[in-house]
Amino acid sequence: MVTDSQRYRSTRGGEENLSFSDVVLKGLAADGGLFLPHAVPKADWQSWKDLSYTELAFEIFRLYIPESEIPSADLKEIINRSYSTFRSEDVVPLVPLALDGNINLLEIFHGPSYSFKDCALQFLGNLFEYLLAQKNVGKEGKDRYHLTVVGATSGDTGSAAIYGLRGKKDVSVTILHPKGRVSAIQEAQMTTCTEQNVHNLAVTGTFDDCQDIVKKLFGDDDTNKDVKLGAVNSINWSRILAQTVFHFWSYFSLARQSDSFTVGQPIRSVTPTGNFGNILSAYFATKMGLPAEKLIVATNENDILHRFWTTGRYEKHPAEEKDAADVCKETPSPAMDILVSSNFERLLWFLAKEHAEAAGKDSDAAAKQASQNVVEWYNSLKATGGFGPVPNDILENGRRTFESDRVSNAQTLETIKSVYEKTKYVLDPHTAVGITVSQRSVARPGNAAIPHISLSTAHPAKFADVVKEALKGEAGFDFESQVLPDELKALSSKETRVVNVENSWEAVREIVKRQTLEDLEAQAHASS
Repeated sequence: MVTDSQRYRSTRGGEENLSFSDVVLKGLAADGGLFLPHAVPKADWQSWKDLSYTELAFEIFRLYIPESEIPSADLKEIINRSYSTFRSEDVVPLVPLALDGNINLLEIFHGPSYSFKDCALQFLGNLFEYLLAQKNVGKEGKDRYHLTVVGATSGDTGSAAIYGLRGKKDVSVTILHPKGRVSAIQEAQMTTCTEQNVHNLAVTGTFDDCQDIVKKLFGDDDTNKDVKLGAVNSINWSRILAQTVFHFWSYFSLARQSDSFTVGQPIRSVTPTGNFGNILSAYFATKMGLPAEKLIVATNENDILHRFWTTGRYEKHPAEEKDAADVCKETPSPAMDILVSSNFERLLWFLAKEHAEAAGKDSDAAAKQASQNVVEWYNSLKATGGFGPVPNDILENGRRTFESDRVSNAQTLETIKSVYEKTKYVLDPHTAVGITVSQRSVARPGNAAIPHISLSTAHPAKFADVVKEALKGEAGFDFESQVLPDELKALSSKETRVVNVENSWEAVREIVKRQTLEDLEAQAHASS
């Protein structure tokens, strides 16, 4: 029997009762909304405390993927293959930091691209391959279902998606990145993958421009007539599902490592975030039962999320900057340089549904009301650059789970420096945002004894310029020997392939169509 947690709907109400396979391959709903399950299951989560990472992933995924779509044996094989590529036996090890208070780092960057995105995209790549193989049984040539994956990246999603999809049969992958606004290593990781089915586009613009282009492609009838589009950004539900695992894993790891912490006690979970996907997965974990006292949103100077939790308004720019151009501030943590956080729509839907239920509506009526609210808010965002304030009950309900904080560029560098001086641990700039917020949280009355788990989202080698600037005065520090892995050193000598393109979704559309056709022809030639 398929449960409510294994059926999916759009946040904007246009699609309901979709299968897991449908939402994975579609990525974005036809009405522009994001997919989420009809219900979040309450889990017997404490029984998972002694499982390995892959066993834990299976238990969580099984709640959202029916046996009729992916049998257990197949699902276990996909999971095992996905996490066998990680450099750490624990997949995502928990590291206590010798700082004031109980602060722990969850290193979620041990996958092939040295980013937390691998935790989801290694799984998604194998999932695409499995689902396409099912669709293409007995089909040859032009009859085969060919998926064209298009994604936007502010750095890490692109390389992780490419590493997860390169060489996969019946898949083309095109990644858009803002030209000159990703780190040199991030760009090299993407552009040195020269497999036939991998394509990189450097867009003259910002990450938000790239993301807008991707959304327009998904909403364009002409594009969808010619190619079957799929998504790898965290708009794809499978990304959120896969990332839910490491929040449970970090909690159980803390219980295994600390004599003073037992399963059932609360934690405070800190996530440096831009697009809200990683912390949304923590939200799903709490709805499944994980006892987080607070989920703390850590932002850089592009602080739309912090401003929302402070004011109830969701606006690209603060009121005093209402006439500002739609351009992100450049910060040391570029993966978080985002004006609009896509996944926040999913959270708003849940908060609006709970608000409607509190007003007396049944579950179905509350879901419809939540979708109406989301459509109204996001129409306003598109037309005016913002919406709100949301009803106070919605805001206060959200604040029971979430806190937020903002970290300046200067403070990011200072935290990298101070943590290195105290512990010799080298933080990447995104992780430094999270640690700064963790230290502020620990310092507040009553918080010092509560374990804080802060996510370390990328290897510091990926942000060489920032790390070198922060630690340039440290005696004996040498980036190349202490930080840079040999695998990343070798990128500079490899062949690259990238296409420069103007900030035009029509121009990108024509490139994507041409590249997909070339991939289909190459595949047909290879199989003939």
